[in-house]
Amino acid sequence: MQGCVILNGDYSYLNTVSWQKAIKLLYKGKATVLRYTDKVIRAGQEFIKLPAVMKLIKLVRTIFRTHVPFSKRNVMIRDGFVCQYCGSNSDLTIDHVIPVSRGGKTTFENCVTACKPCNMKKTNKMPTEAQMFIKKSPSAPTISEFTRLRANKLGINDLLKSLGVF
Repeated sequence: MQGCVILNGDYSYLNTVSWQKAIKLLYKGKATVLRYTDKVIRAGQEFIKLPAVMKLIKLVRTIFRTHVPFSKRNVMIRDGFVCQYCGSNSDLTIDHVIPVSRGGKTTFENCVTACKPCNMKKTNKMPTEAQMFIKKSPSAPTISEFTRLRANKLGINDLLKSLGVF
């Protein structure tokens, strides 16, 4: 079963949670349902429609979220799970544009998604030395860009647009 989209009190996208967590939020009175799915579960003698989109009653402050944390998964989400050298989408790894052996840092600006054959071909060379060219220059995504990318990946972008969130 697909998860439930959780919106903040100001209708900004927060997260996607399992249907079990969504039911808990609903029965604890912490959220209201904006849209239901077609699926129904049975709980004892009751039948409960599963929520598709919920809004928290209270606004959750997200001031601490000033940047997207660096991780391999976040680099791959930023790059659309596609090798930035050849366009392949299988056997993916992370490649340092400026190799660590040459002083490159492990940051969004220096890491791209690469398939293993491209990563092995480049080894510890600069892209120009290996005659390999990056399709899109790497940069750190903003919170709003990253949220939009995650919504697209989860397939909920159209749902959020219909609610006026994006």
